[in-house]
Amino acid sequence: MKKLTASCCLAALLLLGACVPDSQYDSLEQEYQQLQVRLAGDNVRLTRMQGAIKLAINNELLFPSGGWEMPADAKQLIARIAPVLAPIQQTPIQVNGFTDDVPIGEELKQRGITTNVQLSYMRAQNVANFLISQGVNPSLLQVQGYGDAYPIASNNTPQGRAQNRRVELTIAGTGQ
Repeated sequence: MKKLTASCCLAALLLLGACVPDSQYDSLEQEYQQLQVRLAGDNVRLTRMQGAIKLAINNELLFPSGGWEMPADAKQLIARIAPVLAPIQQTPIQVNGFTDDVPIGEELKQRGITTNVQLSYMRAQNVANFLISQGVNPSLLQVQGYGDAYPIASNNTPQGRAQNRRVELTIAGTGQ
């Protein structure tokens, strides 16, 4: 009986800890709506999460296969995203890079990239650097490369691998 009571208390604490204050929820919902309007039609997928907003950018647009430098089209997209982030300059932004599960080729190995984690980090860092060049506060950006961890599609098809090659920006709630 004590284990059941302790389990119920733990579950209640976890649920309460996951609750978002009304003011933070309202602020985040407003930011989400603004982002949806400003980025409609772009190659960006918005996801409303509890306490955060996630923007996923297709890596086929951002990077050539096996590369981490953004082409002009990708820079134009990121340049449209950066001003949307300006009003929330107090909010931390996590820049996460992901790859498919295709092993690193010889050309990248010769350039010092030996793992998909390194490649995903270089891509995320490139996006972060460009956001900074567009006026986003560098102290609020955190960069992480996850390689082929956390796939969102099967790596068994070219389409699935393309979906897994992505960069995501996660914007935490402002709490205002």
